[in-house]
Amino acid sequence: MSDYDLLIIGAGPAGTVAGLVAARAGARVCILDRSSFPRHKLCGDSVNPGAMATLARLGLAADVESRGLAVDGMIVTGDGASVAGLYPRGLRGRSIRRSDLDWILLRAAIAAGCRFEPGVAVRRAVVDDTSNGPVIRHVEIARRSGVAAMRAPAAIAADGRRSALGFALGFLRHPARPRRWAIGGYFSGVAAPDAVHSSDGVVGEMHIRKDRYVGVAPIPDGLTNVCLVRQFAPGDPAIRDPASLLRDAIESDPALRERFTAATAIAEPVVLGPLAVDSTGRASIAGLLFAGDAAGFIDPMTGDGLHFAIRGGELAAEAALQALAHGWRGVHDTHAAARAAAFGAKCRFNRALRSVVASPVAISLGGVGARLMPAALRAIVARAGDCDQAA
Repeated sequence: MSDYDLLIIGAGPAGTVAGLVAARAGARVCILDRSSFPRHKLCGDSVNPGAMATLARLGLAADVESRGLAVDGMIVTGDGASVAGLYPRGLRGRSIRRSDLDWILLRAAIAAGCRFEPGVAVRRAVVDDTSNGPVIRHVEIARRSGVAAMRAPAAIAADGRRSALGFALGFLRHPARPRRWAIGGYFSGVAAPDAVHSSDGVVGEMHIRKDRYVGVAPIPDGLTNVCLVRQFAPGDPAIRDPASLLRDAIESDPALRERFTAATAIAEPVVLGPLAVDSTGRASIAGLLFAGDAAGFIDPMTGDGLHFAIRGGELAAEAALQALAHGWRGVHDTHAAARAAAFGAKCRFNRALRSVVASPVAISLGGVGARLMPAALRAIVARAGDCDQAA
């Protein structure tokens, strides 16, 4: 008999929220991660209003609010247009270092009763074929003391866009297109954009260009997160010098250049890519669920990646609890339907925006439209912030 009801692979937001929800329901949960925490991870460092609403419902918002900056909306620029869109009804997001957010959520999961084992690499899942379909027999892990097998009636793979289980089992793949990469770094001394409102919050920024986009987010301690996303051909040597790529993107951009004249990079930038990861179909192995980026990842240019992770972790925990109580029959279908209801419309919205970014003609037309109908762009900002989830 296993010591645990639920194994969770990955201690990012999806994994820790899943663990917290399951542990509060009485499940015996163990969370595994190859890293020690706190740890740095490339991220936009933005928790949008929809994600904050989920954290509030789980009783986790106060710590995030105390450690982060209030975010009231976004500035979007493109082809000469610049429009500030504020979140409706006084809704707010938060900007917070990803290392701080992960640590807050992990400590909350441990306080709820989860056991956490850092420094554990999950190698693969051993699957048995039965008359009722494939079933996870055990998960093979590597500790410093050696290789071992861990068993539990349920497991959630929340180990990110490079999920060892997802790729090994053939549920994830990198599509041929698009092949976007992200280059992110922190700067001090960045001048704020022109004031757009009178509240005490800040705004995130998205600067959409014909071959790239640049996200800018003020974060605590007077720092600014800058993330460049653009496509690279396989083997492009330019990716080997990410500091130059990030610097050139800033210095060549009229919306950013002057604001960074006194800025200083505080560390070498981090590179992540290729970003897109496709799910090849429903993961219908009894005993295993996927959450967060391990369930499929597309670069979230609207800053909603953490919303997908946090809400996705909650949905995975609910599915695991259903399986523990009633068996695995129908669980994967129910989980897939819940994810489609939660994320389907937003994923279609994001794909439409990425198509605009990929089209120079659409960028030009979008710039004209933003100047003529700024209310439409403000509505897009509200949708990007998942404000409908925060009602």
